[in-house]
Formats: sequence, C-alpha cells, structure tokens
Amino acid sequence: MPLLLGPFVRCRFSATLRVLWLVFAGFTCTGSEHATATLPAAFNDLLPHFLVEPEDNFIVKNKPVTLTCRSTPATQIYFKCNGEWVHQDDHLIERTIDPATALPIMQVTIDITRQQVEKIFGLDEYWCQCVAWSTTGTQKSQKAYIRIAYLRKNFEEEPQGKEVTLDQEVLLRCYPPEGVPQAEVEWQRNEDVINPGSDLNFFMTTDHSLVIKKARLGDTGNYTCVAKNIVARRKSNSATVLVYVNGGWSTWTTWSSCSAVCGRGWQKRSRSCTNPTPLNGGTSCEGQNVQKSACVATCPVDGGWSEWSKWSACGADCSMWRSRECSQPSPGTRGKDCQGLDLQSLNCTSEQCPQTVSGAEDVALYVGMVVVALCLTLLLIVVVLVYRRKKEDLDSDVADSSILTTGFQPMGIKPSKPENSHLLTIQPDLTTTTTSYQGTLRSRPHTTGKFSMTNGPLLDPLPNGSHTLHNGNSDPAEFVSRLSTQTYFKTLPRDVANTSYGTFNFLGGRLTIPSTGISLLIPPEAIPRGKIYEIYLTVQRKEDLRLPLAGCQTLLSPVVSCGPPGVVLSRPVILSMDHCSDACLDNWAVRLKKQNYEGTWEDVLLMGEELVSEPYYCQLEAETCRLFTEHLGTLALVGESLHMGAAKRLRLVLFSDAYCSTLEYNIRVYCMDDTQDVFKEVMQMERQLGGRLIDEPHILLFKDSYHNLRLSIHDMPQAHWRSKLLAGYQEIPFYHIWNGSQRYLHCTFTLERLSLSTCELTCQLCVWQVEGEGQSFSLDFNIAKQDTRAVDAEFLLMDISATALAGPSAFQIPYLIRQKICSSLDAPCPNGADWRMLAQRLKLERHMSFFASKASPTSLILDLWEAQHFHSGNINQLATVMADIGKQEAMIFLVSDGEC
Repeated sequence: MPLLLGPFVRCRFSATLRVLWLVFAGFTCTGSEHATATLPAAFNDLLPHFLVEPEDNFIVKNKPVTLTCRSTPATQIYFKCNGEWVHQDDHLIERTIDPATALPIMQVTIDITRQQVEKIFGLDEYWCQCVAWSTTGTQKSQKAYIRIAYLRKNFEEEPQGKEVTLDQEVLLRCYPPEGVPQAEVEWQRNEDVINPGSDLNFFMTTDHSLVIKKARLGDTGNYTCVAKNIVARRKSNSATVLVYVNGGWSTWTTWSSCSAVCGRGWQKRSRSCTNPTPLNGGTSCEGQNVQKSACVATCPVDGGWSEWSKWSACGADCSMWRSRECSQPSPGTRGKDCQGLDLQSLNCTSEQCPQTVSGAEDVALYVGMVVVALCLTLLLIVVVLVYRRKKEDLDSDVADSSILTTGFQPMGIKPSKPENSHLLTIQPDLTTTTTSYQGTLRSRPHTTGKFSMTNGPLLDPLPNGSHTLHNGNSDPAEFVSRLSTQTYFKTLPRDVANTSYGTFNFLGGRLTIPSTGISLLIPPEAIPRGKIYEIYLTVQRKEDLRLPLAGCQTLLSPVVSCGPPGVVLSRPVILSMDHCSDACLDNWAVRLKKQNYEGTWEDVLLMGEELVSEPYYCQLEAETCRLFTEHLGTLALVGESLHMGAAKRLRLVLFSDAYCSTLEYNIRVYCMDDTQDVFKEVMQMERQLGGRLIDEPHILLFKDSYHNLRLSIHDMPQAHWRSKLLAGYQEIPFYHIWNGSQRYLHCTFTLERLSLSTCELTCQLCVWQVEGEGQSFSLDFNIAKQDTRAVDAEFLLMDISATALAGPSAFQIPYLIRQKICSSLDAPCPNGADWRMLAQRLKLERHMSFFASKASPTSLILDLWEAQHFHSGNINQLATVMADIGKQEAMIFLVSDGEC
C-alpha cells in the first residue's frame, strides 16, 4: 500500500533511506534529477532481471572506468560501492522500451576514479554492485571489483646466460615483476618474438620459463624475458645462450698416388676436423689428420705410333684422309703419349673431285638472317618512340605540379601586433591542474614580429604614482585583495596561511611560508635597478596537481609555485624546500620537474649531472633542497629509485581524542612524507578536530622493496583493554605511500576499555615493512588527563617571523659589507685566499664549477649562506672564517648597522 505524504514532509533523508523511500513510496523530492518510473499494471508482478551486469575492471594510470547496469523491468537502479550507496547525481540513466516484449529497460552507468579506489586500503578490495527495484521486489547484480593496474619495474628472477652443447636441453627461468593484472610473459631472441606454436623446439612452462628441447646452432643468441600488462611493458636483462659444437673427424680420403715414378715410394691419405667443425669454443679433434704408407710404382711405358692406313677415296669436299694409332706400344703407368698427328688429309685432283652446285639451303640461310636483322631494327625504333613519349608525359606532369604548388608558397609577411601590446606577464592557475594565461601587454612605439621585454616596471604603478615596498606587516587578506585587482593575480589561491606575497626592488628580500620550511631568497641586484616586482610564493595541493609519475618514481618534495613567471632577473634567486629522500644520490635519480605554460610537466634538471650553463642548479642537503634559478614557476622534486636500497623518510604521528567519555577509544596513526608542510597541515586538522598528540613524531625509512607497511598494537593489559580490530594488523599499500600523491595516510585503531574507570593505557605500537625491518614504540599515557601538546609551538613548528621581508631586514649581512666582501674575494689570489677558500671553509667545494661560472662567485656563496642560516646563522662565525682566510675585511663585521 503506497504511503501518502502531506505537504509538511521535507526531503532530508540520508542517501540510502532516500533511495528506498523513492522506490517504495513512489515519491520524488523537489529538485531531484531522477524521477521514479511507474510500471504498467501488466508488469507489476515481475521481478527485475539484469540484461547487463557490472564487470571487473582495472584503472590504468588516471583514467576512470565506467560501470554499466541494465535491467528490465525496473523502476530504479542504483549502485552501491563498498557497502555505501553512490550519490544519485553520479548516475547516468537511460530509459528505453524493448520492442519485442514492450518491457521498460533502464540502463545506469557510473564512473569510478583512481582517487575513490585509493581511499580504500587494507584487506578489502574496492567493489561495486547495482540494485534494481520494481514494484514486486529488488534484485542485486554481481559484484564488480575495481583494481588499480600497475606493473613493478624489477623482475623477481631474470634469465641467466648458459653455454650448452649441440642437442642439449636448455632451461631459462623468468619470474615477472609483480603487477595487477598479472603480467603476461613472452620471450625474445635477438629482439625477435619466439612463437612456440610455430617452432616446436621451444616450450614455455606454466611458470613462464623457456625450454629449448634440443639446442641448435641457430638458437645461439641473446634471450630476453618480456613482461607486459595493460599498464606497462618490462624487459629483463638479456641472457646469452651459446651453443657450442665439439669437433669431429671426417672420413679418410683415398690414398694418394705413389711418390716414386718407378719403383719403391710412399703414398698418403688425410682427414679433416670438419664433421662437425668446432664452433663457439668447442673442443678440437684428437689424433692424426694424415697417414702414410709404403708403395711400389710400376715403371712408365711411352706410347708408339702404328703404321699409317691407306688413303681413303676422294670425297665430296675434294679431300681424302688416312690415320694411325698410338698402340705400338700403348702408353702405360704414366708413360708419355705419342707425339704428332693421328689423322692426315690431302686434296684430291680435279679429275677425282666430283662437281657440286650451291644448294637452296645456303640461299635460305642468307634470307633468314636479313629478315631477323629487319625485325630487330623495327623493334628498336618502337622502343625509342615509346620512351620519348613517356618522358614528355612525365615532364608535363612535373610542370603541372609546379604550377599547383606555386600558388601555395610561404610568404614572408610579418604578423601585425595588436594596437594595445604590452609587456607579457603570465600567471599560473594555482588552483587547478592546468595553467591559464592572464595578463596585460604594455604598448611599445614600434611593432615587430616578436614580443620583447621592456625595461619598464612589471606591474602597473600604484594609484598614488609611487611604489611602496611591503614587508609583510600589512594585513595579508587586504594584500591578496589588492593583488587580485590585477588581471594576472586572479588565479592565485586565497589560502593566506600557505601563501606569501611581497613587493621588492633591487635591494632584494625574502618570502617565507611559516612552518613549512619553504622560502624564497631574492638576493640584492637580482631584480634590475629601476624595476619593482610583486612576487608570490605558495604551496600547491598535491591532489590538485597530479604529476605524471611512472615506474619507480615518487614525489620527494612539496609542489611549490613562485612567480609571476616571465619576470626578468639579473641573477639567480634561491628557493628552499624540504625533501624526504635519504639524500644518497647513489640510490636515486633525482629530477627537478617544472610545469610549463601549457600545464604539462617537463624535466629541467637531473641531480649530479648539472651543467653550469643551465638556468637551474640545486644543492641537496640532508633534509632540504636549495634551488638556484632565474626562472620562476611551479616546481617539484621527483625521485626514481635505482635499486631497492633507496628509501623515503616517513614521519609517523600519533593522535587520540582529547576527551573520552565512552568505552571506545581511538588512536590515529598518520603516515606522511617527512616534510614540514604536510606535518603542519595534519597538526592544524587535528587541532580543529580536538585531537591530542600522544607521542613525539617518529622517523621511519620506507624502502623501495614493493612491500606494504603494516601497523599493529601489542602488549595491552588484557584485564582492562581489548582491541576491536578483527585482523592482527592494518596495512597501507606500498603504492599509496611511494606515489606520494596523497598528502597523508592514516590508520585508526579502535580500542575498548572494560570499565569507564580505566584511564591508564600502556601498549606497544609496531610499524614494519613486510619482509623488512621495523620499529616499535612504547605508549604510556592517561586518557583522562588533558594534554595541550596538540597546540604546542614546539610540535607545530610555529614560525613567528614575518612572511615577507624587503630590503636590508631580510639579510644578516649588511648590503655595504656584502659589497666589500665580494670585491675583496672575487679577484683571484695567487695564494688561494679568495672565494675558492671561502667555499671550502663553508663546505661548498662541490659547487666550485657553478660558482666560477658567475660574474661574482662570492655573491652566490653569500646568498647560499643567507638561505641556510637565516634563523640560526651567526654572523660572527662568518667573520671568523674571513679572518682565517687572511682577509682584513673580517673587521667590517663589527661595523654597526647605522654606519651601513
């Protein structure tokens, strides 16, 4: 019986209840996009059955998958994924009528993204199924499991080279890399695919090993195991198979003739090591290849002529002949043949010679030769005429082609510039994954075919006609609002906590994002004199800017944007940001990636292979990266592990509820990259949730071993506490951590105390990588005791310094003193007391080539010192270094700021 609802009923149901209510009550809320279908009365007693059910699928890279469900007859179809109803707005519904049965058909599709699947980790897999309703009842489809497809880089076992004899069996083992779906394996010999179906001498086992039943000479080569699935294709190292052949004797030749012409002598026979010939390092034949034997030769007999025969009768050719034979004696045993003619001829006399007349045969022969000569002449003439005709046609075609293409020749017309051309300043869209181009162009008096940068100011003058340097003490919200009036600042994020702005001139300055370890040092003279730039520094969300990572690559740093891009700098600025690698370049191939104007990412620097001529240079410290650059933009560090010894630093942080009034008690374990910006975000989030920090952060080295991270809690007092976790541990997939695209991951352990009076909790938290070393942390605290460490400055790493400092206040070394140091150390000194010694004393000798490529090496060294020691630097220590070098300029550090 349908339910009747009055006008007072309001549509405020949960997603699940709302779907059920819509189906069974036939009611649709105002504004809903999906109305409930009504079946004809003839079909009211039919249960829906599925024509198409969702099927298992894989997510390749970042491409979503589409699940389809089709049922008849049905009033509604909704998807449920991992036990939760999918929002109705995410369904795409199509309704048709079956022409054969007149039954209504409903088809619903949804898209599943990689982010949805990655949020589910642990023992369960991500699944979806659809539920169809009719007025009679409901039906559920089969479950479709969605998995993220991947293929590891390294093979578990690679084939090994072998040397085998001919016809020997060969076994080449191969265990492909781990992957989802499981990789298919094929074998290649010298880059050609081996097909066991066409060559029955090859056989592939169920464990992907290759068997050569009988090794042939043609089987010698380089064998490669190739693993592939829908994501990638991997090749193992080549294994060389060498099929060698041991030599074998051929049969003996016949005996040679006796060495003596007459009487006693010698004869011999031979054999060769060619049956078979030794190949590819096979052994040679053993034994003699020549045999000799004694012989007796019969003496030779020279031949002699017999008597001449009688002359023959005179023939038709008027000749007669006679013969003799070499038979008295016949030549024998290598004797000489008879010398001279064995046949003589003689012309007959005219009386004896018969009369002959030329026959018709000679005439026919001459006529035939003339006819053949005429035919060959005619054939040659025809060939020449045909050739000339084709040549004329070809020339005409070429002429026609040139006529056609003449009208489309490129013309050197210079493009005219718009009337209102300006200096180009491009701003990135810091809130989306693509880069937008906004800005204005300052007009110039003469137009050319190219845009060029002028010496005018980058930004339009302020309303009062003068430029004001902002040092970060003004209201940040007001500052962002003022900048947003400029066209090219409209795309900047409005997150004041993670963004720093400032206005700077040739004196330079510094931008800092508090509690993130991210800063931008703008040295003096980096901005050309006469120009004033408004510069920003911000941290992008990794979820908003997906870097294209492949294979063993992982994100090692925050994604930082500084700009505006396109500004002209006279010398490099220094961008400082944290990284989470183990800082061992032997384990990593670390690359600096930059987002170009089109929004795509490109490699601009490979650590360890920097060229001084490139616009980027990097110093990788234990926890910080210092980047020299003259080009502002969106940058990030990406590392590719070279072997399984490479490790990322993870920071483990434990939180719990600040106050607990129930028997259940939750402990949240966050696993994040060891960078300050992520730690700051987690601390701020927990402070809003009212969480308490129950232990100091711990550092864990997470290796590229493809093994997941497991967490478990042990040694709880069983008389007072028990765990509600069904499994013995929780597991975070390796890919979720190594990819680095998620800012932080966490596991929640739900514990239950047996009595409300229980307040003390002691336990062990174990964290380890599967088949690897782990760490164990002891926890001992009172859950009823209030703890304010969640907002303590020591743990929040609160940075109370100004976000923007302009001019001398941004530097520890006064400007005039800096100039004197540079003029003193830039000039080469015979005894080495110059900038090179300063670099050595400051342990910067690895960058000598980079410093030497600049006009003032000393200024770059001082810039790097300022970037490293802004908060903790002691200028007296730098003065001591100057004194050790032997420069009297060390005394200038005692000059007061007022004198400078």
